[in-house]
Amino acid sequence: MKRRSLPVAAALAASATLLLTACGGGDDKSSDNDKIAGADQGTETPKESTKPAGAPEADKPDGVDLSLPKDMNLVFDWDAPKAKNEAAAMDDAANFFRAIYRGVDKRTANEAAVAAYATGDGLHYAETQVNAWIEGDWTATGTLRHYDATTRSAANGKSVEVAFCADSGKFYGKEVKTEKILKTDPSIEDFDYYKIIMVKSPTTDDLWQASKVFVETKAAKCQ
Repeated sequence: MKRRSLPVAAALAASATLLLTACGGGDDKSSDNDKIAGADQGTETPKESTKPAGAPEADKPDGVDLSLPKDMNLVFDWDAPKAKNEAAAMDDAANFFRAIYRGVDKRTANEAAVAAYATGDGLHYAETQVNAWIEGDWTATGTLRHYDATTRSAANGKSVEVAFCADSGKFYGKEVKTEKILKTDPSIEDFDYYKIIMVKSPTTDDLWQASKVFVETKAAKCQ
């Protein structure tokens, strides 16, 4: 069988209005971690991206190593928005997910990339995801596709909501010891809808960090 997500918590889909309110407030609580990021697998072949938006230049944007194994392919099939802050936030939302899977590959949640692209509840989410893979003695292989991205800035200009779909139909868990790839049949569980609240780093220019993560699992709108 292909590895399914761990029962970390129930899925949560918050409205865009509430999310943007949360962006500006800072006192609200994010959702619990929903599932291992991108770990639901099994669906029809995803459309290949002609240009993976937000791909790190030389794998080291902001001086942080985001390189991944050749068999761990994260595709971000979206176009950058015109607004500078929203484009930067979208790029770093992609880097946030790269950081998670670098932690999975390196077998540690104390990865520099995770600390660079996450803060607050977003950091807790990333660490929980990485540790769940480690505890299960799994790594990942295949292609995880992200697409249909949208961005919205909070009124105070200090945060951006980056929302997108993810298709993990060709992204598989792999046992570290045996290298056995775990598969299941295609299903609605392969589709997730994310809303990531990105906030500007207080110490580094042009760096945005994931501060909150909201996930809707079994997202039919992403099929």
